[in-house]
Amino acid sequence: MTDSLSKDLGKDTAQCPCGSSLEYSRCCQPLHRGEAAATPEALMRSRYCAFVGGQADYLLATWHPSTRPGELSLEQSPEWVSLSILDSSEAGDTGQVHFRAVHRLGDGWGYLEERSEFVREQGRWLYLTGDTSEGQLKPGRNDRCPCGSGKKYKACCL
Repeated sequence: MTDSLSKDLGKDTAQCPCGSSLEYSRCCQPLHRGEAAATPEALMRSRYCAFVGGQADYLLATWHPSTRPGELSLEQSPEWVSLSILDSSEAGDTGQVHFRAVHRLGDGWGYLEERSEFVREQGRWLYLTGDTSEGQLKPGRNDRCPCGSGKKYKACCL
């Protein structure tokens, strides 16, 4: 696995983009370097970080062979700004993660919401498939900013 994301973050002590509040070096970086994810949620978070950092090779490596595309280009990928895990579960060697990822959309905000399915094979979680929906976010002035800063929208990106 490549570790180009740590270069994008500036240093390994930067906060992980997956929203865990942990440093990248203690969160998704070990997975990007080849460590197996402990849970479907951990894999989902690391895959989100790979989308942020343009790591198509990691995304393909963590995608189940039965549903994995032959190639993956992230050149037209939006600017992802935040991830929210809405629900996560696992039972034996299957797991599900329901998440919402927010991205910049022109002068506004868009989102991708997905209910993802995961399977564990040979001790490693793999992304299998997902049921997605997309839309435009219209935050109110006093809502939290979609960029993930934790500030009110009116005091941040409005």
